[in-house]
Amino acid sequence: MEIHQLEMLRELGALGSVKAVAETLLVTPSAVSQQLAALQKSVEVPLTRKEGRNLVLTEAGQVLADGGAAVVSAMADARTAIGAYHGSTVAPVTLSGFHSAGQALFAPLARLLAGPGQPRILLSDEDVAQQDFPALTARYDLVLAHRMDHSPRWPQERVAVIPLAHEPLDVALPAGHRLAGQRAVTADDVVGEPWVTSRTGYSPADVLSAVAAVSSRELNIVHRINDYSTVAALVATGSVIGLLPRYTARPVLNPGIVLRPLEGISTRRRIDVLARPENLKRRSVMIVCEALQTIMTDLAGDRR
Repeated sequence: MEIHQLEMLRELGALGSVKAVAETLLVTPSAVSQQLAALQKSVEVPLTRKEGRNLVLTEAGQVLADGGAAVVSAMADARTAIGAYHGSTVAPVTLSGFHSAGQALFAPLARLLAGPGQPRILLSDEDVAQQDFPALTARYDLVLAHRMDHSPRWPQERVAVIPLAHEPLDVALPAGHRLAGQRAVTADDVVGEPWVTSRTGYSPADVLSAVAAVSSRELNIVHRINDYSTVAALVATGSVIGLLPRYTARPVLNPGIVLRPLEGISTRRRIDVLARPENLKRRSVMIVCEALQTIMTDLAGDRR
């Protein structure tokens, strides 16, 4: 049983296919298959099974993959003790972020870490369904992820979680709207308004479903747009209202929009940094994490 075999098994569980594992580890699919077959010969229970065209882990395979993650993490501890890489402050750090987090955090992060002796950050945008965020930690050192309060927790047996913010989604109103002068609004106040919201399965659409349920009324959804800057621009025209995140929407707000809390409904989403535990043993990665926490604290403080 080799460490690289355990790593391939773990990646198979996270990514769902031999091809994806090969692309992530920069090897051929046949090399992955051969190593998984060699690993299978060292144990007496099936580690994988066919599911359509994909190869997925059995329960025993997941147990071994989780144990393998601990082995990989332990090896990272050993490298920390003897290698300069983990202690380097300038080693590159790959970071992915969903769109609204990227709009709010990427530029301040680049400015904050622009000086000498700072990590080299490599940024990407990945706006995926909630359940797909943990798998991104196979490709990136750090992953900015979000989930609603009522949704399933992150699989902390496989990824480390660093909380950044507990952010409400507020009702975005044109500045001249009849409700703009109120301190807060309720579901009954806004349910009959024309709306711009996200596609089904994303946070704003989830909140609006709760608005409809609480009010027992049908929603008037005019537009379905996932990009918050487009949502803000449409709200500013005065033709619709929407939902925007309180802290991370700052880059897309303009004087034609006001945000008002929605009372009586849970609208908060958790913004977290997800990472493989071994990555957090690198000094450069932790510098980036600390910078993200500083920037988000400033954003939340300004909005309050």
